[in-house]
Formats: sequence, C-alpha cells, structure tokens
Amino acid sequence: MAFSTTVKQQAYNRSGGRCECRRKDHQHAFGRCLKYFLSVRSAEFHHKHASSLGGGDGMSNCEVLCPACHQLTKSYGRH
Repeated sequence: MAFSTTVKQQAYNRSGGRCECRRKDHQHAFGRCLKYFLSVRSAEFHHKHASSLGGGDGMSNCEVLCPACHQLTKSYGRH
C-alpha cells in the first residue's frame, strides 16, 4: 500500500521539513540526518513496519526520509 497525500503532508509538517532518520547504523553526525527538503515532493515516505507484515498507512507508521537514508533502510524496496 501507499501513504495518502494527506498523511504525507501531515508527516512532512511533523518533521519540520527535514529527514527524521536517527538510525545509528547510518552514522549521522549529531545523531540524526541533517538534510532539509525544499518541499513535500522532495521527501520520501517510509513504512516503519512493512505493509506486507501488517504495517498500516497511517501517521504512526510513516517516517519522512531523504532519498539517501531511505535507500539505506533494511526494508527499502520491499513492501
């Protein structure tokens, strides 16, 4: 499944227009990704829990990531 436009916009607003990644294995300086987005269209939206494993398409399962962090997730490309 995919996130609705409304959920994407709400998640983007929650994030303050920046990547929400805090994964230790991504080795971010200062403990989190420092990338900002120019608009909601430049952000990517990641299911914290894969939809194939029962994860939903709501705000609680939506994480705003930059493309680089999204590709480094263990479940990237798998739904």
